[in-house]
Amino acid sequence: MKPKEVLKLGILIILLIIFVSLIYLLGRNIYANYVNRNQTGTTVQGSDKIKIGFSLGTLKEERWIKDRDIIMAKVKELGAEIIVQNANNDDQDQLKQVKYLLEQNIDVLIIVPNDLIKAASAVELAKRQGVKVISYDRLVLNSNVDIYISFDSTEVGALMAQYIVDQVQNGNILIINGATSDHNTQMIKYGYDQVLQLQGEEQNIKVIEEYWSPNWMKEYAFKVTDELLQNKSKIDGIIAGNDGLADGVIEALSEHRMAGKTIVVGQDADLAACQRIVEGTQLMTVYKPIEKLADAAAKTAIQLAKGESLNNIQTTMYDGKYSVPYYVLEPIAVDKSNIEDTIIKDGFHMRDEVYRNSPENEHIN
Repeated sequence: MKPKEVLKLGILIILLIIFVSLIYLLGRNIYANYVNRNQTGTTVQGSDKIKIGFSLGTLKEERWIKDRDIIMAKVKELGAEIIVQNANNDDQDQLKQVKYLLEQNIDVLIIVPNDLIKAASAVELAKRQGVKVISYDRLVLNSNVDIYISFDSTEVGALMAQYIVDQVQNGNILIINGATSDHNTQMIKYGYDQVLQLQGEEQNIKVIEEYWSPNWMKEYAFKVTDELLQNKSKIDGIIAGNDGLADGVIEALSEHRMAGKTIVVGQDADLAACQRIVEGTQLMTVYKPIEKLADAAAKTAIQLAKGESLNNIQTTMYDGKYSVPYYVLEPIAVDKSNIEDTIIKDGFHMRDEVYRNSPENEHIN
């Protein structure tokens, strides 16, 4: 064989080897991605970070700002990325924002639904793309989310009612619930109804009115309370669906010089509510340690992104169609007697902030 022919043959052999190697590497990469997608529902290539989408129904209440900030920090601590969207109480905007998050190739969607039923469309979109879904503190009905993470809302309602019946004898109470679009309001109602039915009748406690506030608007709580007081209704206690509604209630009571005389309870331990508790115008709030909830959500999101099982979650919640895994945390009733040992001790609010409007000598240990 001539030298030129030997050279050509050598080049052909080298090119063939390179071609075969490239085909092998390409095939291996495709296979790895295929296996990874089947295990986790998403494609995670090489050292790419896990990406979490967080869709909030609202940020109008103080507590949701806390949830957002803590979850963002927790996810970043765990080495993942997070993209946050706020729907501002608009169902269509939330759906559009979930579509946007899915376009960013998120691995897991954490959703706080603005509407318990309409948000099912957003969950369905995520599931079609193989994206795992965490329903955070508000359950999306009929959607079969991968996990629901929340506090025990039935216990929240029971704690509210128990505080009222412990303080009121032979009196009238007003109930102002949150939005009907939030599944938690139904669970809270179930909790306080149980207590009121068992103990309220024995103590001659009468529910004079029960309202549902659209979008948890404190202005609505002010309006209905003010109207009752103008009509000379006797109100001894008020169950407010959250501390924002309690704020509206107490504004109305103040205008009628009833603040501090009528027992008001709420939930979420907003700073303003804690200030009202030490001042004596709101007697109790149900404290939900958000850091524990947010920590559970962040860690669970990473587990789901990695395709790890959630076999350690034994409790379930029925969403109207499916029984979904339910990670549940217990709430705590807080009044002036234990605010130091709970909210302040946990660093949920700073001591100086809580007592900002109170005389200095009222909170010296």
